[in-house]
Amino acid sequence: MRDAIRRGRAQPVRMTAAKAATTDTTVTPTFPRRHALTAGLTLALAAPLWALGGAAHAQDGPYPSKPVTILVGFPPGTATDTVARMLAERLAQRMGQQFIVENKPGAGGSIAAGLGARAKPDGYTLMIGASAPQAINPHVYPNLNYDARKDFAPIGLITWLPYLFVVSADNPAHDLKEFLAAAKARPNQLTYATTGIGTTSHLVTAVLLSKAGASMVHVPYKGSSQAQTDIVGGRTTATFDTMVSSLAMVKSGRLKALAVSTPERVAMLPDVKTVAEQGYPGFDMGAWLGLIAPAGIPPAIQDRLSREMNAVLADTTVRDKLGDLGAQVRTTPTPAAFGAMMKTEYDSWGAIVRDFNVKATD
Repeated sequence: MRDAIRRGRAQPVRMTAAKAATTDTTVTPTFPRRHALTAGLTLALAAPLWALGGAAHAQDGPYPSKPVTILVGFPPGTATDTVARMLAERLAQRMGQQFIVENKPGAGGSIAAGLGARAKPDGYTLMIGASAPQAINPHVYPNLNYDARKDFAPIGLITWLPYLFVVSADNPAHDLKEFLAAAKARPNQLTYATTGIGTTSHLVTAVLLSKAGASMVHVPYKGSSQAQTDIVGGRTTATFDTMVSSLAMVKSGRLKALAVSTPERVAMLPDVKTVAEQGYPGFDMGAWLGLIAPAGIPPAIQDRLSREMNAVLADTTVRDKLGDLGAQVRTTPTPAAFGAMMKTEYDSWGAIVRDFNVKATD
């Protein structure tokens, strides 16, 4: 099956990776929510000191009384990093303390996730959760040092990320249909770059090639920047990457966008057709980003971070900036709602990984 992925001959799969809701709306899942992360007086008396919320920080003053670190599992310049830095800046303004982004790239975001899972759950180490480390990697990597279902506390959804299929500016294809026809005519002679084995970029491309009956050689990279640079330089042929990471090169004319992964065209590139428009109805894939914390974070801090983040994302200036980058703002009303969405995403992406038999050793 591993070879089938490279050749694009695996059977079509259910593209059930759940999208949170339409752009500009708050997500309120209709499925049962997880148990609320609250504790009664009896449990509070028996709990560790950090579980008492504000009391745990009495010696340091109200939260936050010192800088907060946000771990990002991808390199600078990626969509995750860009969104994290914008969020950190605004949270710092609202909460009166520095929010510092630390990049810990590797293993499709799993290195940062492992560090975050082992961090003290006091609200001073947070993470940007994403489709890859929270919903995909647990099904791809056999020996992760974290449990995506147990080691994290949800705070809130931030954005939905559309994906752009891009090629070099001098590629003769005018749209996705022409490109895939060329790929089918030259089996395994063209290459596609991704941000790593088992990442959203990899799986979205594998699904597309499977549906098209085309076969290309997979070239995994550690991040978006080098992959796109190599496409411009002619060392690889194409990539399906987030609009956030590829939009600047498309606007500058260094890359050419042939398709967008969402069911509707995006406002920033209205002339770029959707995959669905170009012969693959129902194609609707992308990635999500959210804020999470180590499991055990005091509920009072968890709830406050959720409220502050949603207030940041409600700001028209922030929404416009994220929209200009190619990200669609989507929020969840409570941490529990985001936790329910994460569970659905875990199950949905797991089904796709199993259908394609994607393994970390691929």
